Amino acid sequence: MSTQEERQREGAVATRVDDVWVTVVWNDPVNLMSYVTYVFRAYFGFSKEVAEARMLEVHRDGRSIVSSGPREKMEVDVQAMHGYGLHATLQRSGE
Repeated sequence: MSTQEERQREGAVATRVDDVWVTVVWNDPVNLMSYVTYVFRAYFGFSKEVAEARMLEVHRDGRSIVSSGPREKMEVDVQAMHGYGLHATLQRSGE
């Protein structure tokens, strides 16, 4: 393998590790819309308008992306949402 190929391969690995991840909150039949809005305001610090818009995405579209960043931070956000009783997952941005 040439030096250029090695650099390209190392760059691809570094990029993959540094990918942006997102936290997705999913709709459920249990939590009230007002509670979901409260959680988004309390945990993420969203304004009332932003929290309500994200909550409506969850309600109408079945899901909303509520945060993005490195995987470790998104894992913390997902666990926090679980702690509030919301169904949340993480995934790579763009998937």
